[in-house]
Amino acid sequence: MQGNVQQPLPPTVALLGAGGVAVAEPPPQAARGREAAPTRRARPRLYAIDGIRLAAALMVALHHYVGTTRVDRPGNPIWGRPVSEIMPTVFRFASFGWVGVEIFFVISGFVICMSCWGRSPKEFFVSRVVRLYPAYWIAVLFTVTVLVALPGVWRRPQGRDILLNLTMLQSGSGVRNVDIVYWTLWSELRFYLLFMVVVVMGLTYRRVVVLCCVWGAAAMLAPASGFPLLVLGADPGAAWYFIAGLALYLMHRFGQDLLLWSILAMAWLMGQRELGMRVEHEDVSSWRGSVLIFTVFLLVMVAVALGFTDRIRWKGLVTAGCLTYPLYLMHYLAGTTLISRLRDTMDPRLLVVLVIAGFLVLSWVVHRLVERPVARLLKRGLDSSFIRLRSVGREQ
Repeated sequence: MQGNVQQPLPPTVALLGAGGVAVAEPPPQAARGREAAPTRRARPRLYAIDGIRLAAALMVALHHYVGTTRVDRPGNPIWGRPVSEIMPTVFRFASFGWVGVEIFFVISGFVICMSCWGRSPKEFFVSRVVRLYPAYWIAVLFTVTVLVALPGVWRRPQGRDILLNLTMLQSGSGVRNVDIVYWTLWSELRFYLLFMVVVVMGLTYRRVVVLCCVWGAAAMLAPASGFPLLVLGADPGAAWYFIAGLALYLMHRFGQDLLLWSILAMAWLMGQRELGMRVEHEDVSSWRGSVLIFTVFLLVMVAVALGFTDRIRWKGLVTAGCLTYPLYLMHYLAGTTLISRLRDTMDPRLLVVLVIAGFLVLSWVVHRLVERPVARLLKRGLDSSFIRLRSVGREQ
């Protein structure tokens, strides 16, 4: 769900990134008639994606507060009674907010491909570590603190589970997430591992297209194969959303063609199937409404990919994009715990607005005072470690 949303200029000749790895090849067609630059220059930011990311995060937060089956049960510990009785209209719309997670996956495919084009494997690894871990560590500690200080709504996590959660690898170890929303990070990590293979080989148009096709085939076959390892690697529940994002970025960088439209169409068809399975499994909202929201979002992303949103230049959207990750990580268990304590003190709609606004402010504080400085220190340390690794390797 994360990455730098900057757009590289399309090369017309193969360029060499750090370490001499070939990272681009002649595009199949000129992207919107622009000539390639022989050197890297300042790259314009895609502001629209920052706004879409925050909108998706707000959709998920609203869904968790007033749109899930959990909060619509009689006697639930968050609202005390079904939320559909408290605010029926808000509940009806919020019940579709879970689609924001699928939107995150599509954006992640687009942004990771864009931000990693021209980077070496080392740069890709460092960029992911410094982007994911600082805010995540704070979120884990913050959520644990709230659950310990305000018991009674959610189960307090065990100490060993908390420690393993700090690795972000708890899902692969069969350990419960401190916060339920962390399940998406497991899908993100598997996507990064697959994409790292292409980064090591050298990012090219052809190789990303092959990744989309091979990964899509594996995701299609995995459920029927009976091989747990294939299911684990292919991640059929999320694969097609990442593939859609990759195809959209290739459209953005190299221009559109029938092959990319075919990949995107297949991703939409398989994506709506996954949406239907989630609706049936979790009994949330309706299939038609979910598919409609997802389709509208994909059309907006097509507009971004084809350059129709390039005129959007509002600087505030940059801040909006920075708030998305901390907001997503911290809002659920801590937010619903606060709602349970304050539900009788004010109008429920006002309470939801204030809680979301409070987490937006907290997310900004985490980003400015924790995430940015810790990321700089972490990047400096990792860069030094890789320099030492290369020097020691030459000595031996």
